[in-house]
Amino acid sequence: MSGGRPAGLDWPGLMRAGIRGLGLRPAEFWALTPAELALMLGVESGPRQMTRDRLAELAARFPDTPGGG
Repeated sequence: MSGGRPAGLDWPGLMRAGIRGLGLRPAEFWALTPAELALMLGVESGPRQMTRDRLAELAARFPDTPGGG
């Protein structure tokens, strides 16, 4: 954290990578999810990447229940 602001995403850097580096149009860039952009940039996911096993783990941990409870 610098200057009292929390660290966040480097939007200028991401925009340069997507628009200049990948040749995306601005609308195409903004339509991507962070996961899609990371995939296109070749960023390797960490140990918590979404796999079938991870999805099953999350579904078991947070089951859908009627009424949201």
